[in-house]
Amino acid sequence: MENYTLILVIMALMIGVSGLAGKIKIPVPVLLLVAGIGIGFMPAMPDMELDPDIIMLIFLPPLLYDAAFNISFKEFRTHINTIGTLAFGLVFMTTAGIAVIAHYLIPGMTWPLSFVLGAILSATDAVAAMGITKGLGLPHNTITILEGESLVNDASALVAYRFAVAAVTGVAFVFWKATGDFLIVLGGGFLVGFVMAKLLSYALRFFKTDHMVIISLMLLMPFVTYLVAEHFHVSGVIAAVVLGLGMSRLSREKFPDAIKTRSRNFWDVIIFLLNGLIFLLIGLQYPLVLKKIPADKELLYLGYAAIITVAALGIRMVRVYLQQINLQKAFQGDNKRKISEEALFDSRTSFIISWSGMRGIVSLAIAFGLPVNLENGQPFPLRNEIIFITIAVVLLSLLGQGLTLPWIVRKLSKEQKA
Repeated sequence: MENYTLILVIMALMIGVSGLAGKIKIPVPVLLLVAGIGIGFMPAMPDMELDPDIIMLIFLPPLLYDAAFNISFKEFRTHINTIGTLAFGLVFMTTAGIAVIAHYLIPGMTWPLSFVLGAILSATDAVAAMGITKGLGLPHNTITILEGESLVNDASALVAYRFAVAAVTGVAFVFWKATGDFLIVLGGGFLVGFVMAKLLSYALRFFKTDHMVIISLMLLMPFVTYLVAEHFHVSGVIAAVVLGLGMSRLSREKFPDAIKTRSRNFWDVIIFLLNGLIFLLIGLQYPLVLKKIPADKELLYLGYAAIITVAALGIRMVRVYLQQINLQKAFQGDNKRKISEEALFDSRTSFIISWSGMRGIVSLAIAFGLPVNLENGQPFPLRNEIIFITIAVVLLSLLGQGLTLPWIVRKLSKEQKA
């Protein structure tokens, strides 16, 4: 009974804080994080440690599906070059960059452990990007790039993480085998998402006169698709995204307006609750992990986290600006047919895309999913330290970049108009 009461209290707090954020003009995720941290330090608050399986199954599939459903497929295809560059190339660059910094900065961080930390923190978060940029009046191309990158890069980060953990546990790393496995994981996820989207479209046509059944099927299928993909050891993230893109296209072409309206209203409530809960729960994790770090090391590890946060932002900024230059060169050269003018973006957009690269729920889920013990029974090295640094980087990126992003967008908009 106490657990049910606690859940209801957290839900009520989440709704109240979300409403307050709108009144005082602070991004909802940021205020929820601060509230979660504050509540977590209250003596009467019981420990609520996140289960990574719950995050990956309960939160991730519907949030990714909804984001993919609402993204413009046409604009996604227009910016596929940039999205692919950031979702794959930048993820591996960030993994390597953070690994180098962690290895030479943090005592005891071997190369395999450094790459584990790098992989955990390599991907930006779709939920954070959407939650903070919502209502800022960003151009559609900027939103499409941010959401498209965040929808796809989770799969890259998860694959990099698996290989890094394997290295820690003593499994040999073979480049050609890792590349093949990576392609199988991504391709398999795409195939599962495509097949499930086709099956769902047939089911929706069969039940086309029963609106409640249609809406219920669309709610259920992201979870089923994710589980089917994970069962076959391919990317559940990619599968959920492909399902969302497929249903988005079907919705625009086939769904009556009545179903669109009812479905949209239903999903708006679900996404509001899930978004709010996950950011509040992230805040609640900080006091729990803080207890596992020696008191004399807390500030030191916070410093490490701050350096990694700045480094990750710097790597991202360099890669985004390089992509801007590469696109302009390709368009002006002999590749005009491959790069459309709509795919180009300016320096203002580059800075906003760079600053919007915040870490979030996937990084936390991966960190909490670290094995407690190695196969030989020994404790996983520096597990608590890696989790603490991950949470600190997530909080620093969400609070630092999240609080300043609205001001940056307004300032750049004024300069553009001037």
